[in-house]
Amino acid sequence: MKVAVLGSGLMGKEVARDLVNSPNVQEVVLADVDLDKAESVCSHLDSNKLKAAYVNASDGEQLGDFMKGFDVVVNALYLTFSEFVAKNAIRVGVNIVDLGCSNIERTLSLDEEAKRAGITYISELGVAPGMVNILAGYGASKLDTVESIELFVGGIPLKPEPPFEYNEVFTMRGVFQEYTKPSTIIRDGKVVQVPSLSGIEKVHFEKFGPLEAFYTPGTSTLPLTFPDVKHLSYKTIRYPGHAEKFQLLVDLNLTREDYEIEYKGQKINPSEVLLKVLEPIVDLRDKEDVCLLRVRVGGVLNNNDAVAEYEMVTYFDRKNKVTAMARSTAYSISVVAQMIGNGLIDKPGVFAPEQIVPGDVFMKEMEKRGVVIKEKEPEITNNLVKN
Repeated sequence: MKVAVLGSGLMGKEVARDLVNSPNVQEVVLADVDLDKAESVCSHLDSNKLKAAYVNASDGEQLGDFMKGFDVVVNALYLTFSEFVAKNAIRVGVNIVDLGCSNIERTLSLDEEAKRAGITYISELGVAPGMVNILAGYGASKLDTVESIELFVGGIPLKPEPPFEYNEVFTMRGVFQEYTKPSTIIRDGKVVQVPSLSGIEKVHFEKFGPLEAFYTPGTSTLPLTFPDVKHLSYKTIRYPGHAEKFQLLVDLNLTREDYEIEYKGQKINPSEVLLKVLEPIVDLRDKEDVCLLRVRVGGVLNNNDAVAEYEMVTYFDRKNKVTAMARSTAYSISVVAQMIGNGLIDKPGVFAPEQIVPGDVFMKEMEKRGVVIKEKEPEITNNLVKN
């Protein structure tokens, strides 16, 4: 299997690490517009399967020529590149997966083009969206009908420090966006938008708790895949008090990208100032993180109310110094890319993860990588027969 990885940042590096350690992968090319960066990663990973290449992902012709000949391409670039990269992959007829897209409806609209090209394109393949979608789809397959889907995910420091008890595992700009934008959920069978940081509830995990969980954007494609469920929600997990502290910053317009004030004759975006203030406070540096996940799928099984549940607690990799969030994210997309490359997933078209990724195989592959997802088989919660 030959795999190309676009982007040699944190995710691209960890995807490449997993690919070269996989026996069914014979060749991996790590491509970046910054060739020195890609070569540095290749040197660090030190595998004869891996080499670097220069690719400008903004140049469609060069990008397409590069992607030809690979069994699958992993796009680990910024979300803004997703649609452009996908269209060029379809144009040259190569399978592709990515970590996320800027517009899911436009991405899904490429389905007919992908079918004509005979390629598979799966988007939104991180942890959330991504892993949670796969597990939600797998849980739904265990039930006769699905009535509710609850998703909980959080990357938190192993040893929290004030004032926010949080260290960034991606970017604080992305965190600001999550906390500022409204969240799409399904409540009582209707798709509605609720304020992010609202709906706070207590949650407990093994060795962790009490924690808090609150609404943020993250339901992704699930409202489209399961439009008939009564309840669907996604909540971010943090240490207690986090949401209240950030709610104040949101209320003061300190997290908005589109807000400016005038100070001493200059226009200033307060969120840029806040990002600089927070930089040393939330910097992960050598601190260890943990990634928590819980997916609960409720519905009916054999005329009884039942719930299928999946739970994960993944820790910082001390040996390779890789964050828990990076491990969970990079391994998820690598595993699915390999499913496509080895023919386990071979249906042409554009798919959401929950529509096509076999959850049982996915969990087994993640466990091989030290990311253990505990499954609770559907548990009968009500013995009353439905009318």
